[in-house]
Amino acid sequence: MERSLSQGYGGASGTGRRRGLAVRAGCAVVLAAGAVVGVPGTGQAAATAVVPGSVPSAVRAASVAGAVPASRELTVQVWLKPDLAGAAAFADAVATPGGPEFHHYLSPDAYTARFGPSAAHATALAAWLRSRHLTQVRIGSGRDYVSATGPVSAVQSAFGVRINQYRTTAADGTPTVIRSNDRDVSLPAALASDVIGVTGLNDVPPAVPRAAAPLPHGKAANAPTCSHYWAQHVRSFRPAYQGLTKASLPACGYSAAQIRAAYGATWTDTGKGQTVALTEDEAPEAMFRTLTEYARTNHLPAPKPSQFREIQGGKPCAAPSHHAAHAAPVNDEAEMDAEAVYAMAPDANQLMVVGQGCDENQALLNAALTVLTGDGRHPSASIVSNSWQIPLGSVPERTVHAIALRAASEGVGMYFSSGDTSGLTVTDSDPYVTAVGGTTLGIGAAGNRVFETGWSSDYVSLDHGKWSSLGLSAAGGGTSLVHGQPAYQKGVVPASMSHVRVGKRTVIGRAVPDIAADADPDTGLLTGYTASDSNGKPGPYRTVPNAGTSLACPLVAGLIADAQQGRTSPFGFINPLLYRLAGTPAFHDVLPVTPATPQQNRAAYLPPTNPSDSPALDVFDSQRHPDTNQVTAKGYDTMTGLGTPNGTAFLTALRRGPHAVPGAGVDGVAAARRRVTARPAPSGS
Repeated sequence: MERSLSQGYGGASGTGRRRGLAVRAGCAVVLAAGAVVGVPGTGQAAATAVVPGSVPSAVRAASVAGAVPASRELTVQVWLKPDLAGAAAFADAVATPGGPEFHHYLSPDAYTARFGPSAAHATALAAWLRSRHLTQVRIGSGRDYVSATGPVSAVQSAFGVRINQYRTTAADGTPTVIRSNDRDVSLPAALASDVIGVTGLNDVPPAVPRAAAPLPHGKAANAPTCSHYWAQHVRSFRPAYQGLTKASLPACGYSAAQIRAAYGATWTDTGKGQTVALTEDEAPEAMFRTLTEYARTNHLPAPKPSQFREIQGGKPCAAPSHHAAHAAPVNDEAEMDAEAVYAMAPDANQLMVVGQGCDENQALLNAALTVLTGDGRHPSASIVSNSWQIPLGSVPERTVHAIALRAASEGVGMYFSSGDTSGLTVTDSDPYVTAVGGTTLGIGAAGNRVFETGWSSDYVSLDHGKWSSLGLSAAGGGTSLVHGQPAYQKGVVPASMSHVRVGKRTVIGRAVPDIAADADPDTGLLTGYTASDSNGKPGPYRTVPNAGTSLACPLVAGLIADAQQGRTSPFGFINPLLYRLAGTPAFHDVLPVTPATPQQNRAAYLPPTNPSDSPALDVFDSQRHPDTNQVTAKGYDTMTGLGTPNGTAFLTALRRGPHAVPGAGVDGVAAARRRVTARPAPSGS
């Protein structure tokens, strides 16, 4: 099966769905043999066409658990194709430093008029949906989609699918049940060429990074179980594992002061006048009250009521998904997002957008799109932190690509977590988003960076006197099989990380991530949340150490807000600028662990919390194949991208924009690297 790889920034037509190494060509519309359907306004039947990639790849290996009740109501969104090629060319022009169009963005309404789906196409699709006995048909404000509601029986008939319950395995290995259509959606051929995807048919959950769990703050035999700064407590153990005989206890959860010091946040640049949007699929309990308490306990200025707003995006589903109905009683994802941004940018405004929809993917896409359509004249924020990702094969790549192009054209930076499992996702691999990877970060007693390496930890347990590896916990990354190498990565990403063998061919793909920050649960942030009491009212404020790339993403977003403070135009899609800074002091180059790294910086010791438990280790920067194909290396790497933000050098370089690297471009980057003298690696790196 042939695969289309676009050039330039990974471009307008580079779309598809990965299953193994087979990817469907981006714009393919396949006629369904013998199928006919009536088209509104005509007196004759018309052939249908398949919308490729509209069935989740998870269904291929799943077993049917039963049918979804025919009377159950669903709200679907049929996503329309904008002028992808035109939007990509415009996005490139406004994001490339030094060009005549640099930072000359479009308003949401202007983007819709220039590159959005036509009003005629949206109206025709809406009329067809009504003709199929679907109701509450609505065209989105930016004409990005048309939504409609109806019982499963009508939805099945309209799209030529069966909607079943399927038994499958979740990302964490636990058995689960999902709802999904059994095959790709079919539409009238006259409409299908204008459609890039359909959401709302399945409830395959997004992979929201949830790497951390509460560390035991109790004591076993009066011994501490965690450290308030790195290597405060070091434990020796036997037998040795891979030459290690001692390791540090994990961090109890860093404070705002510690994480600010490690990444060089200042009290001059605090994000004042900037708005960071946080996209969520659940509304937190008493978020402003929680944020106020977080500020108090971390000795930060108290947030003003005007600094925080919470809105909804999209339309709620008539019947909650299986996953929503079985949600965890405490979900502190949104709280971590808000607190991480606040730690880095305490004067920035925060807009929390809680998405609505019949599945979590749909809800999160709606949340992101709500920011971009704004009030028509302006997007609602210029920085969007998305601490979630959609697995490959769950939605068509072009759906995400269209949203990313709108964002870049409007001057909105879209920051996505690279995920807490090795490999790529639909959301982090798009070439018009900034993918944020993860690190393991040791912060010393003085707030200094003791060491920082790629987050890829080998979890091993001691049982009956023998260490056994139980697998990796790691940040996502890798090289896309769908999107070609963007121009901004040329000359920066090594061939060993950008070149991929597909059969007998070598293709050059978009590498992920772009930048990184702290994400390891052993070195996470101490976050707070407010749980509901037995009466459903807000209860006491509680703290828990938390991490994952869903911590890294808002940390970076907060620093971008700091750098953007006082500017007349936002950075928007920042990757072309970031890659011009490769190899300069703007980034801390995250290096691999080596045998010369002090043992206390090579692993975390996890003591047993009761007599029946066994001790365990998290061995840092494991690059064991086949568990991961990612590496931590000098310069760009597929674990941490260009590196982590390096304080005021990072902020200053971003502000200089086109002048950040004299003679920028591939040759300019090489010259900048020659100008940077060799810097000593931090202790333990």
